[in-house]
Amino acid sequence: MGGSPAVTAVSTRTLEDSIRAQAFGLGFDLVGIATLGNMDTAPHFDRWLERGYAGEMHYLPKWAHKRRDSRLPYEGVRSAIVVAMDYGGREPSGPVARYARGDDYHDVLDARLRELHAWLRTELGRDVRGRAYVDTGPLLERDLARRAGLGWFGKNTNLIHPLLGSFFFLGALLVDLELAPDEPFASDHCGTCTRCIDACPTQAIVEPRVLDATKCISYLTIEAKGEIPAEFRETIHRSELIYGCDICQDVCPWNEKFARALPEESPFAPRAAIAGKDARTLAHELLAMSQEEFSEQFRGSPMKRAKLRGLKRNAAVVLGPVG
Repeated sequence: MGGSPAVTAVSTRTLEDSIRAQAFGLGFDLVGIATLGNMDTAPHFDRWLERGYAGEMHYLPKWAHKRRDSRLPYEGVRSAIVVAMDYGGREPSGPVARYARGDDYHDVLDARLRELHAWLRTELGRDVRGRAYVDTGPLLERDLARRAGLGWFGKNTNLIHPLLGSFFFLGALLVDLELAPDEPFASDHCGTCTRCIDACPTQAIVEPRVLDATKCISYLTIEAKGEIPAEFRETIHRSELIYGCDICQDVCPWNEKFARALPEESPFAPRAAIAGKDARTLAHELLAMSQEEFSEQFRGSPMKRAKLRGLKRNAAVVLGPVG
């Protein structure tokens, strides 16, 4: 009587599989691997700078040459482990953009990427040269994310994933390992849709996938240090936006369908100083707030980037009258 030969079970799990599993275990929602090298969008980025769209963000042109090649920011690295972490696109809109209501994502993602780096060292039994980046260096992370298969560039310039939308943070761990890369995300699923372009209240999306940051409400309420230009005050007043803007993401069909609610005990859950407050209530509280109160209530918050004086400026515009 014939029979099949005995099959011995062997593990076919690769290092790349283990990295993905570990990253998911650390709370990341997307994980991809990309080979480092020349960045596809570097010429576009250079033209964007030449057109003056960076405004007062002088750190962007300062290290522009390093953004052209992802091997340059940290010597000796060869691969990127690119991650994304959702911050709750199903949460209600409000005067503070969703990404800024809880703990600073730079700190959250950086700590978890460092944990992933430490795990890699232990797993391989040797030192692994590498560095974590979360908007903390001259790296075109969105470009790396597309190369790692995590999504396409939407017309609002955000990276969009077909099953997650765009309400997520990006980070990358650059390492000196030759890892097998994922397939780049090659297709574009925006089609003829222009909802984001049409909905932007300041017409900051000057053409598909080109954002003039100097017109963007997020830039005006966070990065701009002086007075908000008079031409935008009425719009910010009517929009009741104190810090950041989610409008171009809110109207995206991919977010309408796939955005998620925040999980329980998320580090991005709104802190008490913000939770449940409408624009006028929050604006009045900010205008009355002392520096000591601000430092206490917003410790570890990304909103500290605008400083209290910037938030008071924004609050005054939201409350009006507009001059």
